[in-house]
Amino acid sequence: MSRQPFLILAGSLSLLAAVLHLAVIVGGPDWYRFFGAGEGMARMAERGMIQPTLITIGIVAVLAIWAAYAYSGAGVIPRLPLLRTGLVVITGIYLARGLLVIPAFAMGREINAFGWWSSLIVLIYGLAYLIGTWRAWPRLA
Repeated sequence: MSRQPFLILAGSLSLLAAVLHLAVIVGGPDWYRFFGAGEGMARMAERGMIQPTLITIGIVAVLAIWAAYAYSGAGVIPRLPLLRTGLVVITGIYLARGLLVIPAFAMGREINAFGWWSSLIVLIYGLAYLIGTWRAWPRLA
């Protein structure tokens, strides 16, 4: 299978997001606040509770798996099970999260700067997965 640059980019973006989530754990409550995890998560982290760390590690694991699927689709690592399905689902989740800000805004919800920026970033991730999956589709069968 020939290497697919958009899927390599997509996997690298997911891996970057995973590493950033690990940095949030190390950075502590202020990082949870800055990166939009919410005041509840930040307060739990301040109290030394394990839940924010476990939740964030769960997110890291999901993002790492998503990176692996992109790299597999790109031909960088061996083929993973349900590759096509996985890439389509991952693409859909990223695009849905990226576009979620539009109906929220249309319904009159106030969207802060973090909401707009995070939606744009995740939309870019989704587009990388979409273009990469589309271009690799014939070879993913």
